[in-house]
Amino acid sequence: MQGPSSGKAASVNRNASVTALEVVEDFSSTARCDEGFLQIRRLRVRNRRSDGSHSPIYRVDVVDRPKLDAVAVLVWRRTEHGLEFLTRQQLRPAAYFRSEKKPVLPEERDWLFCEEIVAGLIEPSDDGERAVRARGVEEVHEEAGIRVEVDAVKHLGPPFFVAPGIISEKIFLTHVEVTGLSMEQPPGDGSHLEEGGTLAWRTLESLQQALRDGIIQDAKTELALNRFLALGLK
Repeated sequence: MQGPSSGKAASVNRNASVTALEVVEDFSSTARCDEGFLQIRRLRVRNRRSDGSHSPIYRVDVVDRPKLDAVAVLVWRRTEHGLEFLTRQQLRPAAYFRSEKKPVLPEERDWLFCEEIVAGLIEPSDDGERAVRARGVEEVHEEAGIRVEVDAVKHLGPPFFVAPGIISEKIFLTHVEVTGLSMEQPPGDGSHLEEGGTLAWRTLESLQQALRDGIIQDAKTELALNRFLALGLK
């Protein structure tokens, strides 16, 4: 890496460990709710009933993203020790900033990084079932450094809502076997949330134990693994 030029910001070592997230500015009170990574629709609605009557008007907040849905990929391989599953540590600001609030039960750790399976947003240009699997191919290469074919990516049942009371997003669960395939340095997508991230292979027993113990508290990871095990693959 070349040194910074005079008068320019210093280059960032994206491989250095991240120890905290620092809030430079909280502009919540001045930001529009229809801009940014998440868009909040603040609505006044009423329930229309079958007899033609209506409920009183009430408020509803709906959280959307410009990229509506996401795909998650359970990456796995066969080894002499049995099945292994790939997980990645990812910076997760919303989980991290829970420390500023009072939870119903004390947290045993901070959640600067969360461990989960490969996942990414589906682009607005993606259309159709094959496009979902093709997006999974891109995410596996981008986040794990493994090149797979579209036909190797298989669905794990129907998509699911994350939090349908407030968030419109659905996640499409898939899996792909990568036994014998090589791994390269993941190119990433340039997001600052990828800084300090790491990849790890977990045995089935290790992954199940991490979910039971709460080391991994990611719903898509647990659901994907349970659906995968229901397939009975060995």
